[in-house]
Amino acid sequence: MKPFVYITRKLPEEIIQPLQDNFDVEMWYKEDEPVPREVLLNKVEKASALLTMLSEKVDSELLERGKQLKIIANMAVGYDNIDLNVAEEKGVLITNTPDVLTETTADLAFSLILMTARRTIEAASMIQDGKWTSWAPRLLAGVDVHHKTIGIYGMGKIGQAVAHRARGFHMRVLYHNRKRLIKVEQDLGATYVSFQQLLSQSDFVVCLAPLTAETKGIFGIQEFKQMKSSGIFINAARGAIVKEVDLIEALKQREIAGAGLDVFEKEPIDSDNQLLTFPNVVSLPHIGSATEETRRKMMSLCVQNIEAVLTGNKPITLVR
Repeated sequence: MKPFVYITRKLPEEIIQPLQDNFDVEMWYKEDEPVPREVLLNKVEKASALLTMLSEKVDSELLERGKQLKIIANMAVGYDNIDLNVAEEKGVLITNTPDVLTETTADLAFSLILMTARRTIEAASMIQDGKWTSWAPRLLAGVDVHHKTIGIYGMGKIGQAVAHRARGFHMRVLYHNRKRLIKVEQDLGATYVSFQQLLSQSDFVVCLAPLTAETKGIFGIQEFKQMKSSGIFINAARGAIVKEVDLIEALKQREIAGAGLDVFEKEPIDSDNQLLTFPNVVSLPHIGSATEETRRKMMSLCVQNIEAVLTGNKPITLVR
């Protein structure tokens, strides 16, 4: 029998054709809704490979069911939805999709800076709601981005790409990372600072770190209080890095001037979440890598990783 591959969302046929040529492939039939948990648990029992999204929880229960599993190809750079330790115990290889989405995600992160600073969502809504009646000297006046200070928390490849964009806006670039990156400092003119200095000196604090035990909930009320009252917080990493209730309180108390968010503690975000009530918060539905070109590259990389492992070769982007 051919190895069975299960894909947890509907992907373009031309992308998965290499798998269909060699393996028994089945896909969840919806693109915009996650596969139900019970369906996934059933399918994994006979699967040699899974192609998963961040919406799938790959925990001990699922890995216990996957007796034949050899690889899980996660269509994301992050893999906080996967229990890596259990996967390693079971001998299941985990792959992700780094590099191919770096520039695209950096575009989105920087666009959050621009949208929040220049109040573009509010401005577009004014037009759409028919509320623009005349030009006024301070109508929807935001703040400049150019020549300001950007503080990047998490100077990985995406952080570096954001820093590169910031240079084009003549911004002073600060960063905090697990370790100092001398070459990055030389290449991008960035300055390494403590976490506290990053918070207190930056006009824009941009979170681009991975979600780990160390970073989970690291942005709380005390951190927001250390920011400038004119500061803007941007999160294009993972929602759980921020204590959302504290961010809401900081906005209420005007500890910070605004926020641009592509990620949330709970996704999809509830319609009654208080973050959606603030005009100075730009909220997006986790679209950091969402361009046609990049998403297709991510899909293809997942396919290549699965194809490699099931034919006895090493995966391209092995996490563990």
